[in-house]
Amino acid sequence: MNKKNIIYYFLLSIIVIALCFIAMMVGSSDISNFSSNDLYIIYNLRLPRVIMCCLVGSALSVCGTAYQAIFRNPLSDPYILGVSSGASLGASIAIVIGLDVFILGISLMAFVFAFITVILIMKISQVGNRLHTTTLLLSGISINFLFSAIISIIMFIDQEDMHKIYFWTMGSFSGIKFNDDIIVGCFVVLGCLIIRFYAKELNALLFGNMTARSLGINVEKTKKIILIVSTLMIGSVVAYCGVIGFVGLIVPHIVRLIVGNDNRRILPFSIFGGMIFMLISDIISRTIIAPSELPIGSITSLIGSPFFIYLLYNAKKKLHS
Repeated sequence: MNKKNIIYYFLLSIIVIALCFIAMMVGSSDISNFSSNDLYIIYNLRLPRVIMCCLVGSALSVCGTAYQAIFRNPLSDPYILGVSSGASLGASIAIVIGLDVFILGISLMAFVFAFITVILIMKISQVGNRLHTTTLLLSGISINFLFSAIISIIMFIDQEDMHKIYFWTMGSFSGIKFNDDIIVGCFVVLGCLIIRFYAKELNALLFGNMTARSLGINVEKTKKIILIVSTLMIGSVVAYCGVIGFVGLIVPHIVRLIVGNDNRRILPFSIFGGMIFMLISDIISRTIIAPSELPIGSITSLIGSPFFIYLLYNAKKKLHS
């Protein structure tokens, strides 16, 4: 690790710590004199939430980076491709059939449906041995609409569980406990480490399957491992926090502009970027209409949608140039 990277990591760590402190101070209850009640709120309510923000931001950013390398498409993102919606549908079905009483009941269903979504999208968009970019995006958007419609029908039929399902579709960090942090943390930390281990392979995949094979990389095995790990991370995030979109699209793009296209650098910087983006979004969601709280998914979508349109516009200009 060179000196320049060490300085970057140090500065980013300070920013993350500062945002964590701010996030623990703001909210519906004013923290002023650090009384016993204030300390209870900080430790039992806000600290678990802040930790989850960091975990979710890291997971979605790393998954977004991995998806963009595997699909060779800078517009790839778990939310846009419908993977998050698939996980949300799995979580909704788990709630309806009563699997939410089990520790990993919702997580398992979210993972299964997210993985099925990935396979489905790949099958639809594959032309020969290549994944067609336009078809990939259109199939992801179509899957998003389809699963959203199914979730709406489930909510209409089972109105007793409507509020629980609505939670997943909007995304929220409210009610997060330390036990939730531990479970999600296991998936996220292990997943980030595994994907970082395959950073060189991700670099090779950016140049195409043929080039990667010529470098001695088992392309199909690598793709399967990264897709499974990414989907497991997304499933765990959706199971506990609902659908949070566009993080995996925005953060890798910004990081790539700063540090270049080497995934060995993009991945660790995306972890920091994801933490910062998610902490800022959470602070906004809790303060903009305080003491009420906006769903975190609406904040990230509000920021991410214009960014996605901007990327599409740039892509269109490159086609005509």
